[in-house]
Amino acid sequence: MLLHSGLPLLLPGFPRLFRCASTSTATGTVQLQQPLNHRDGARVQPCDGSHSEEVYEPATGRVIGKCLFSGEKEVDLAVQNAQAAFKIWSQKSGMERGNALLKAARAIQEQREEIATMETINNGKSIFEALVDVDISLQCLQYYAGLAGSLAGQHIQLPGGSFAYTRREPLGVCVGIGAWNYPFQIACWKSAPALACGNAMVFKPSPCTPISAVMLSEIYSQAGVPRGLFNVVQGGAATGQFLCQHPSVAKVSFTGSVSTGIKIMAMASHGVKPVTLELGGKSPLLIFSDCILANAVKGALMANFLTQGEVCSNGTRVFVQRGILQAFTEEVVIQTQKIKIGDPLLNDTRMGALINQPHLKKVLSFVTQAKEQGAEVLCGGEAYVPDDPKLSNGFYMSPCVLGNCEDNMTCVKEEIFGPVMSILPFDTEEEALERANSTCFGLAGGVFTRDLQRAHRVAAGLQAGTCFINNYNVIPVELPFGGYKMSGFGRENGTAAIAYYSQLKTVYVEMGNVESVF
Repeated sequence: MLLHSGLPLLLPGFPRLFRCASTSTATGTVQLQQPLNHRDGARVQPCDGSHSEEVYEPATGRVIGKCLFSGEKEVDLAVQNAQAAFKIWSQKSGMERGNALLKAARAIQEQREEIATMETINNGKSIFEALVDVDISLQCLQYYAGLAGSLAGQHIQLPGGSFAYTRREPLGVCVGIGAWNYPFQIACWKSAPALACGNAMVFKPSPCTPISAVMLSEIYSQAGVPRGLFNVVQGGAATGQFLCQHPSVAKVSFTGSVSTGIKIMAMASHGVKPVTLELGGKSPLLIFSDCILANAVKGALMANFLTQGEVCSNGTRVFVQRGILQAFTEEVVIQTQKIKIGDPLLNDTRMGALINQPHLKKVLSFVTQAKEQGAEVLCGGEAYVPDDPKLSNGFYMSPCVLGNCEDNMTCVKEEIFGPVMSILPFDTEEEALERANSTCFGLAGGVFTRDLQRAHRVAAGLQAGTCFINNYNVIPVELPFGGYKMSGFGRENGTAAIAYYSQLKTVYVEMGNVESVF
């Protein structure tokens, strides 16, 4: 993948959302300048709501602006506006909707570097990863653009020449609530299938990462969709509650924590709204002694240290068959210590900063607790201060590998959501599967082995929505993604997502005389 240095902050035709201290974007130069709500095709300040929160640049710890939260009136205006756009959009043909999504995908491609740069500045992940996220996002729009024209129901022949057919119809105004680890990608994963099916969407990003959803909303406007088809409202729990309980909202799709997902499900139940929940995980990665060791080590790094470990599907419980435990552990430690930490806007950085100071302290506390419970810190697990003075207040930590772990330890049972890998030995396949499934989560799982039959047995036996064989954290947009158990329900991506953004209507057509029993 070709990466570019000296990325321009603004591209021709793109609205000026930010102010910089230099002609090219660099760490520590961006300041928020324009409103972060987007309604009726324009950026607006919320008409109500008195609360605001500071927005940080994780790499430097610098405050880059304030995010004004939306109150009930602002949410109502956004929903009303989306309703008006829905009446127009839902009457478009699938091909017309697909063409608009393709225009948006092309705009994302043209603005790829700028979107990725702003994602890195606001989230802290490396520019290398952010560029991949943007590529996946535009692929998502392209994928659903292709599906939009093929949405159809069934024709069923019935006795006497009568027949019936089904119609796949949009739901109406859908709400998307995003997380801070993949802000732009999640906004695309939720909006692309929703819009392809003929819905409108009001999207609330995490208040930690409010920027890139506004950029997506601008892109949809540039693509010529009806004004207000994709609106962005900023806010926290109260704003989310107003959205979930709004009587004109037809569906809620949420990505985030289990505790918040439970609250959203309860709020949506009052209006009998369908809900998609993509929640947390504590996924197992099973590494058998017959694996290709180098690939298994790479897979374990992919399963634990992407986006500073802030990935819900991460395989943080690494079960290693005892015969290769020492060799695997030694190599994982060597490769983990090679990960370059630092300025996320530099092309060779592979680990940036965690999202904020409270989260950094929380992740570090898990490491401290693990040591107290008997785990051994094999490397990392400490706050990290890069050499560059401008990064000295950033939220960095060294990636951590824990050995001597046991199933009952907190670091093994609870989601850490940071760069912490726990290694656990096992002896037999049956034992490993039983221990892997001994969790309330079920988002993902993985297996490394050269035994084809074992690979498929383990994949079938894992209680998880996504299973990886000889790889990890590869999520093509063509494949559905979602969890079992407390990791949620419903699916993002793939053709499966169409079912969660549409509803079926059955139409019966009588071709003869009505035969009455009366």
